[in-house]
Amino acid sequence: MRKLTKYAAGAASIGLAAAAGVSGISSAAVADSHGTFWAGLAPAANQRLGIQDNRLATGLAENPVAWGALPLTNPDTTGGITNYGYNTSNLGPLTQNAHEAFKTEPDKNAYLVMGGHHYVYQGHEGAPRGYVTRIDLDQATPAQKVSLIADKDAAGNPLPSFDGITWNPFTHQLLLTAEAKYPAGGVWAVTLDANGDATTGVAVRVAALGAGGYEGIQNDSEGNIWLVEDVGGAAAGANLKGKVPNSYVYRFRPTDKTNLAAGGTFEALRVYRDGGAPVTAAELAANPADPFVTDLHTYGKSFNTDWVTIHSGPAGTDPAGFDATAGAAAAGATPFKRPENGVFRPGTHFGEFYFTETGDTNAISPLPGAFGGVFVIKQSGPNATTGKLSPVSLGDVEHTGYDNIQFATANDLLVVEDAGDALHQQRNALDSAYSINLRTPRTPTRILAEGRDSSATYDALTSPGYNDGDNEVTGMHVSNGDPSTAGILGAQIPTPFADGWRVFWTQQHGDNVTWEITSAASMRG
Repeated sequence: MRKLTKYAAGAASIGLAAAAGVSGISSAAVADSHGTFWAGLAPAANQRLGIQDNRLATGLAENPVAWGALPLTNPDTTGGITNYGYNTSNLGPLTQNAHEAFKTEPDKNAYLVMGGHHYVYQGHEGAPRGYVTRIDLDQATPAQKVSLIADKDAAGNPLPSFDGITWNPFTHQLLLTAEAKYPAGGVWAVTLDANGDATTGVAVRVAALGAGGYEGIQNDSEGNIWLVEDVGGAAAGANLKGKVPNSYVYRFRPTDKTNLAAGGTFEALRVYRDGGAPVTAAELAANPADPFVTDLHTYGKSFNTDWVTIHSGPAGTDPAGFDATAGAAAAGATPFKRPENGVFRPGTHFGEFYFTETGDTNAISPLPGAFGGVFVIKQSGPNATTGKLSPVSLGDVEHTGYDNIQFATANDLLVVEDAGDALHQQRNALDSAYSINLRTPRTPTRILAEGRDSSATYDALTSPGYNDGDNEVTGMHVSNGDPSTAGILGAQIPTPFADGWRVFWTQQHGDNVTWEITSAASMRG
């Protein structure tokens, strides 16, 4: 049986953390709250050995807000959408069993305060179909906490697996991304009313945003939508353990920011070499060890950027809109090695966009840039046509597979790993979440050493093939729940655990638990 008693009881897992100083953003003279988020000694990574508890930095605690076996208050039994973290369409049991139900994967989080209620919204990936759920943080009865928001499109068809999510206050919609190649991937929208309820109960495809392996999605103050894509990459290198860069960073500038369906200008980022020539997909496909890749992953380097247009105007007659990935390559945009997610730095007026690059997730990749990192695009504003790209914090074997990204303060950037079972085994370490202080970004500090619950351990050793193995860190989210345009991530300076700011993360796979991180003092209180 699954060990859910510790989740139902709300037990907190508390570990050790790293000392911190105080800094600020000179351009905005914003005081940094670094030190209020965590302090102390950092935990070591958990070994990939048996069942492990999560360990957090000293001063931090965690409390479960939802877990996989929770029933939905309004299930779709026909489609098997009956439980928070399971699809039961194969009639499998919610137990460690060779024929257990399909696990779904609650992924990125969006925290909103609407109609006086405190909600966390999530899209689900994995299993035969995707869906959108809402966790009611004010509901004390576990069986009444999670409701189904949408699991069909306007025509009644099943939804694809969802990964990324953001709240678009200009259209009053949740925007969710399906991470798959054209035509399956893309963006879907769920409209909410003032009380946080779905107006129609369906998700509508936003064809104006095209189709691609989108994962990260983020708004800016001008109503633009920024997308970060991960469609893997062909194997390359001397032993075929590396990957060819083939995924892009996109920006959509809508004609009408209150109506994305009206179309607009869809663009992809282009990066220039030191000599002034653009870096193209064809060049990197022909030589995945191109010197540019080495330069990109070298501290102190900076590259000129601009945006190339892939599509302009209304979406057209293609139900999927257009093939964004192929369009980016044809237009001469620059691909990266599995970029995953992005976020704007608070206090920069949406002039600094930070994004992660996962890399090859293989310790023996012979290619440059194998371990990815964190990069920043600096522009004069969100609509600027040119900018600069530079590395912020480069990965290594210990810190790699970077995925979800979020600012905890003006200067503290939280980055989580999705390294995968193979790399976990190679380095004998499970995933972690790090705090990168932008004063000293080359030395990430672990604030969360993810464990491996009993269900994930079972999956890793005896999975029937349709459920994932080790737990994964995802959905790191810091927000005060403001659903207005003032609440767009990056518009305000976060102050975790104060003034309504809350922190969430999801422990994917296994028992699929979504946690709220709190201060240990508040838990004791």
